[in-house]
Order: sequence, then C-alpha cells, then structure tokens
Amino acid sequence: MSKTVLETIREKAKKLGRKICLTESDDPRNLQAAANLAQTGYAKPILVGSAAAIRALAAAEKISLDGVELVDIETCPRFEHYVATVVELRKNKGLTPDQARAWLKDTCAFSAAMVCAGDAHGYVSGGGNPKGYNHDTGQKTKPALQLFRTAPGIKTASAYFIMQLPDPKWGFNGALLYADCGLNINPNADQLAEIAVCTGRTFRALTGDEPRVGMISCSTKGSAKDPTIDKVIAAMTKAQAMAPDLKIDGEFQFDAAVIPAVAAKKAPKSEIAGRCNVLIFPDLNCGNTMYKATERLAGATAIGPLLQGLRRPFNDVSRGCSADDIVDCSAMAAITEWTE
Repeated sequence: MSKTVLETIREKAKKLGRKICLTESDDPRNLQAAANLAQTGYAKPILVGSAAAIRALAAAEKISLDGVELVDIETCPRFEHYVATVVELRKNKGLTPDQARAWLKDTCAFSAAMVCAGDAHGYVSGGGNPKGYNHDTGQKTKPALQLFRTAPGIKTASAYFIMQLPDPKWGFNGALLYADCGLNINPNADQLAEIAVCTGRTFRALTGDEPRVGMISCSTKGSAKDPTIDKVIAAMTKAQAMAPDLKIDGEFQFDAAVIPAVAAKKAPKSEIAGRCNVLIFPDLNCGNTMYKATERLAGATAIGPLLQGLRRPFNDVSRGCSADDIVDCSAMAAITEWTE
C-alpha cells in the first residue's frame, strides 16, 4: 500500500532530527506535543517561555518532559545575541536594542530570533491559553514575516492545507493541497499567481509527483462573467508565465477541477481539468470554507495551516487544534528547507 503524504513527512522529519520551537508553552497541548515529538523523534522540541511555569504545568498535567529542551526567556544566556541578531535584521526599520529586548519577551518573536540565529530550524505556534500568551494569527505570524522575510522572487507569503482524504483516488494517494486558506483575505491577481506557483512547488517538494494546479472559481472557461472571475483568469495567466514548468489552468468550478466526467463536458481542451491535485481559491472566504467543509463532510484530515513563501519555516496552528495537529505541523516545519 502506498504511503500517505503525512507518513512520508514523518519519516523524513525523523531522519533529519531538527530543532523546532513551540511558542505557546502555557498550553497543555503544546507540552503534550513536545512530549510526543521527543518520543517519536519527528523533531527535537524546544518549549519557549518560563521554565518554572512549564515544569509546574507539566507536573499538574502529568506530562513527561524527558527529551524536551526548555528555553527560559528571562535567563537565556543567548538573549543578548538574539537582540543583536534582530537589530541587524531590522536596522533599516530603525529597531533599537531596547526595543528589541522588549519585543523578544514575546515567545513568538524570541523563537523567530532563535531560528534566525541558527539555534532552531523553525517555530510552530499552536493553540494558546486564554489567560496566558493566547497569540492571534497576526501576533504569531508577524515575527516570521519581519525576520524571516519572503523567499527570493516571492512577495506574498501564503497558507496552505494538506487535505488527506480517506479515498486514495484523489490527488496523491488521497492528498490534495488547498491554498490560500489561512492568510491572505482577498489577494489580487499578482498575489494569487504567486500563491498558485508556491503551492505547486510545495506539492512537488512534498510528493515528488507532478503538480496539476487548478484555479478555482464560480465559472469554468468563461461560463460566467464578473470582475471576480477576471481576477482568477488574470492570475492564471501570470502564474503560467512565472512558472512555465508547472501545469496551471483554469478558471475551473470545483467539480470541473477534480471530476474527470465533469471536466470532459466543461473543459474538454484542458490538460489537467478533472485531475487537479492543487486547488487555488480566489479568496480566503472560499478557501477557509472549503477546507473546513472537506474536513467535516468528507472525513478528510486537514494538516495546517502551513506557511509557504518564507525563507525559514513557521507554522501557525489553529487555536482549536489538538496536540497531534501541533506534532504534524512541527514535522512539516522540520522538513521545510531554508532558502537563502
């Protein structure tokens, strides 16, 4: 039986043994995730925050921290090195050492600084304690955007999901990639094109298989007319020019993108219609709704949101996540390569 994408990710992560910071260390789910990562070997977990508070919470929750590294922000001997690191990275924005010291009291900023200094491979923010850190998506993501920056040739970071369906006939052994489902609310045509190209490249890196990128719309090949549809068509053209090595087509309604019989009627001249394994949604309303609908109604496992287009790995996991979700997103961060 063929391996799922998630099984492939876990196996690769275990071989790499990279350090991943977990920022919401006052949430028991992160402590359990760190314990699971240490046991499985998918990553070397680092819990960032107050070491005393972490140990007290672990004792209260009866979670073993064997094999888990604790980094206490207040007593970290590398703190001033991280200050210098972020001041250098943000010198064009006028960041002062005192401002950096205050900023690095935040676990997300501190973790991002650790990654920039080479002391960790990436960071993951999952869950959050309403009485503690409880970062929202913007607070989790901002340090990554400011310190990691986008990869060469890419201006738009984006969020994708691996949707692992029970039926292996879909995509790659049941896996489809959905984007953008978590970051860009209403991308313009240029941004949508970058999202399509990044997600196609991500699919290829994860699976080794050929990506077939469908640009999703309420129209298939001119069946309806509207400025929102024009945006998708323009994005498709731009994406094809950006990455001629990728198979990108649209605009497709969802069924025309994934059902061969429908594609034969609605888009008979398309090389990839009916067989798309990467689905790019026109805006966050559509993308976020579709991933949740697929998860809840089709019984899919949703892995993400996973960030792409940055130079260093970072993943923001939903506040409603499980410890297993944090583990999987940590494994994904561990296999994501740095871009210089």
